[in-house]
Amino acid sequence: MLTVHAVNAFKDNYIWLIQAENSRKVLIVDPGHAEPVFEALKQMTLTPAAILITHHHADHIGGVEALLDHYQVPVFGPATKQIPAVTHPLKQTHALQVDPDFPLFQVMETPGHTPEHICYLLENKLFCGDTLFAGGCGKLLGGSAEQLFLSLQQLKQLPAETEVYCAHEYTEANLRFASVVEPDNRTLQERRQQVREMREAGQPTVPSLMADELATNPFLRTHLHHIKTAAEMYSGMTLNSDKAVFATLRNWKDNF
Repeated sequence: MLTVHAVNAFKDNYIWLIQAENSRKVLIVDPGHAEPVFEALKQMTLTPAAILITHHHADHIGGVEALLDHYQVPVFGPATKQIPAVTHPLKQTHALQVDPDFPLFQVMETPGHTPEHICYLLENKLFCGDTLFAGGCGKLLGGSAEQLFLSLQQLKQLPAETEVYCAHEYTEANLRFASVVEPDNRTLQERRQQVREMREAGQPTVPSLMADELATNPFLRTHLHHIKTAAEMYSGMTLNSDKAVFATLRNWKDNF
């Protein structure tokens, strides 16, 4: 079994350290800031085996060069010139071997937030960067609504017990918006209360379970009639596809 350690960075970023079983080796996911990673590695006596990148934004890659100054490790990431440190550019695959101490894992191409975004699936743990958030999804920062819709359709096919490790602590704000879209969703209201209590106690709300997302995340629920109706009321337009409902929800959230 893999162990995942959360490293807090900036205001609300999570950098993930994935530790191999019976090993001190870790994979570092999206190190936007090097200093908290150095501190965590020192405190837990962990050794990096590789760096995994989901996309090119500075809060996800800003610490890579400093880490490489101390550790000579491979850097896996999407095939884009915007991440020059990547030594192993990736496409979608079901059997990526990063290090002998780690199991094979799946790479999923999930454009939308950015055109080149990828996610990593190890065992039942999904490291999804800024594609899927707890209660929400990423903004369109270079990709299209159609791309992000299709990427989320791919992710929602994963098993309900999949643990969702997104890169930001946005859950409370996301569920506030979700409650406007689905005011009568009791499961959503219960989750919102639980999240509120967790944040008041200083606890992270990530990871979530895919089951939670399927039950309460409106961006994964665009096929439901009442969500379509809510999106049509917001836009004042008839929406003829789930894809159009999604694009409307994303615009609504941007202006929320």
